[in-house]
Amino acid sequence: MKQASLFIEEAENLSDSRRLARSGTFTDNMKLPLHRWFRYSAGFSSEWAVDVLKEYGERGKSVILDPFAGSGTTLLAAEQAGFKSYGFESHPFVYRAAHAKLFWHSDVKSFLNKTELLLSLASKSIEPLPDNNAPLLVKCYTRETLQRLFSLRTAYANLKKDGESECELLWLAITSIIRSCSFVGTAQWQYVLPNKRKLSAKDPFMAFKQKVLEMASDMRFAQNNGFTKDAEILQFDSRCENNSLKNTIDLVITSPPYPNNYDYADATRLEMTFWGEINGWGDLHNSVRQYIICSCSQHSAYEKLKLDDLLDDDVILPIRSELEATCRELETVRETKGGRKTYHTMIAAYFNDHARVFISLRKMCKKGSKLCYVVGDSAPYGVYVPAEQWLGQLAVASGFESFAFDKIRDRNIKWKNRKHRVPLHEGRLWIMG
Repeated sequence: MKQASLFIEEAENLSDSRRLARSGTFTDNMKLPLHRWFRYSAGFSSEWAVDVLKEYGERGKSVILDPFAGSGTTLLAAEQAGFKSYGFESHPFVYRAAHAKLFWHSDVKSFLNKTELLLSLASKSIEPLPDNNAPLLVKCYTRETLQRLFSLRTAYANLKKDGESECELLWLAITSIIRSCSFVGTAQWQYVLPNKRKLSAKDPFMAFKQKVLEMASDMRFAQNNGFTKDAEILQFDSRCENNSLKNTIDLVITSPPYPNNYDYADATRLEMTFWGEINGWGDLHNSVRQYIICSCSQHSAYEKLKLDDLLDDDVILPIRSELEATCRELETVRETKGGRKTYHTMIAAYFNDHARVFISLRKMCKKGSKLCYVVGDSAPYGVYVPAEQWLGQLAVASGFESFAFDKIRDRNIKWKNRKHRVPLHEGRLWIMG
C-alpha cells in the first residue's frame, strides 16, 4: 500500500495549541480533541465532566455510566481522567458516531494510509449524478459538490470492512464534513435550513483531508497524554433493564433530552439521508424516534399517544396530580393554537419514559452512588413544566434517597420579542443513592 507520507508529515506538524482542551460550555467542546470529531445538538462541558469525575469518583475503582451518551462526552472525559465507563445511546446514527470516536487509540499511520487510498479511489470514481437523488440533498448542495461527496461515499463502500477501526474513523470523517460542504444553513447544532445561505462552502476533498489531519492530530494527543482505553458504548434503550451492569455503577453523569420539543431525530436527517439510511423526513420515526425518549410533539403525534393511558400508568404516580393538571391545561390551550401541537401527550410521555429510566438506573447503581443530570425546564405554549423537580421526585420514588438542584444559568432571555416569555433555567440535578 502506498505510504501516506504527506498526511503523516502534516499531522505531525500541527500546532500543539490546537490539541489543548478548553473549559466552558458545550460550545467549547467543539474545539477539544476527539470531542470535535462529530458535533451533536446536545451536551455539556467535557472539562466539567472531568472535574466531577475527579471530585466524586475514585480513579481505577469507580465505574461511570452515561445513560444518554449522545456523541460520547462523558465516555471521552472518563478515558481522559482514567475511569472505567459505559454509555447507552439508542439513536442508531449518533451511537455509531460515538462508537467511532472511541477508536482514537487506533494506529495513526494505518489510518492515514487508508485515507490516502480512499482519496485516490474517490478521485477516480467521480460519475454523473442519478436523477433520483433525495430532494434534501439537491437543495443543500451544488451538483459538483454532491458528485464529489458521493465519490467519497463510493470509495468508502469499496474499502469498508465491518468492524475495522480505520473504516469507522473514515466513516466519521466523511460524516463530519457533510454540513460544511453545503451552501445552505447547516449549523451543527441546528436543523438544516435550505432557505438560508452561507457565505462559503468547503470543497469535499479538501474538507475531508483537513478533517483527517485534525483527527490524526487528536489521536496522537490522546495517545501521548494518558488517555485510557476503558470506555464502552452500547446501542441500548436506557428505559430497559440491563442485567449485565446490575449493582456496578458508582457515578452517573448525563444530559438527557429536555422536554422542549427539540426533534433529535431530525437533527441528523441530512447525514442519514446522505448515507442512504432514510429517504426523507417521513422515515425518521421508524428509523430513530421510536427508539428514543419522547421529547417532541412529532413523536407523540405520530404514535397517537392517549393522555389518559399515560396518566394511568403507575410509574408516574409520585407526580401524577401535578403532571395531570399541567397536561390538561396544555390539552385545553392547544385548541386555541394554529399548530395544535400535542404537547399534552409529549410531556406526559416524557416523564413516563424517565420514570422507567430511573427504575433501570436504580438496579444498576450501587448503594451510595451519585447521579448528575444536566437538565432544563420548559414552557410549551407558555405552560410551565418544572422538569428538575418532577425528575427528582421520580428518582426518589424509584429507590434513590434524595435530590437537589443547582442552577447554572437562566434561559429564554436572549430575545425580547419571543412569543413565550416564561423564565426558564438550566442546571444540575444531583441525585443521591
